[in-house]
Amino acid sequence: MSKIVIALGGNALQSKNSAPTAEGQLEVVRKTCESLAQICADGHEIAIVHGNGPQVGRILLASETAKDVTPAMPFDVCGAMSQGYIGYQIQQALRYALRLKNINCPVLTVATQMVVDKDDPAFKNPTKPIGAFYTEEEATELQKTKGYTMKEDAGRGWRRVVASPIPKKIIEIEAIKKLWDSSVVISCGGGGIPIVENMDGNLEGVAAVIDKDFAAELLSEEVEADILMILTEVDKVAINWGKENQESISSMSLKKATQYIDEGQFAPGSMLPKVEAAMKFVRAYPQKKAIITSLEHAIDALNGETGTVITFA
Repeated sequence: MSKIVIALGGNALQSKNSAPTAEGQLEVVRKTCESLAQICADGHEIAIVHGNGPQVGRILLASETAKDVTPAMPFDVCGAMSQGYIGYQIQQALRYALRLKNINCPVLTVATQMVVDKDDPAFKNPTKPIGAFYTEEEATELQKTKGYTMKEDAGRGWRRVVASPIPKKIIEIEAIKKLWDSSVVISCGGGGIPIVENMDGNLEGVAAVIDKDFAAELLSEEVEADILMILTEVDKVAINWGKENQESISSMSLKKATQYIDEGQFAPGSMLPKVEAAMKFVRAYPQKKAIITSLEHAIDALNGETGTVITFA
């Protein structure tokens, strides 16, 4: 039996063939939870971390669109809202999937605050686009009135960009640890609600997007998981992606992974953070491993039949 922290990619919540609605998402989540329930049925203990990119974008867009009717919500609040509704759907679907396997285990969501460093360099160079597209004139007005950082996005218009700082501390970690033995806990949703700690000890939300893979890695360290499993759209990490000599990798040592990163093999914002998060975990726990694979083949990867395993040496 292994303790596994599972980071769910966007395809675990929505698919290209499903409508971008709550109902369409729930349909995909149900399929996802069938796989998660089977991992539990195989005797493993799991905790779940999920992304929230499209969802928090839509919440923000809805809030900003309705600003003349009701005040727009700040970004950290939108992140908290996304944690709640995504967590609710996973709770509902996973509880049902577990019951079909005669597993009576509570599934719950913890609204999770993630401390970031207010001096993180990411705040000086926000790069993560969120929300709606605007004209240049509208973007200029938002910069003046709201203090947003706005950037032109691939010729499609102007968008707000926020920082993507490194997570430092999970505020609710002690509660998550206490719940582990009795529940399946969904936490650090969307990378966690980004906050900074003020000099007086108070917590303050900030406009940022924390990478969910790095959040899952930090959680894995804190709960001393045996495996960090990062689920994405591909069965294995590949080098020379999209080229004739594309090659799938079954295992990577830290040394080999570093070589591939130096060669620019992994795309920023896509595979690179997944590989870097996996490396960070096995660097902290040299005797353990991280796995990157697809949701569809998660169980096969745990059995050593597919996936990319990142090890210390």
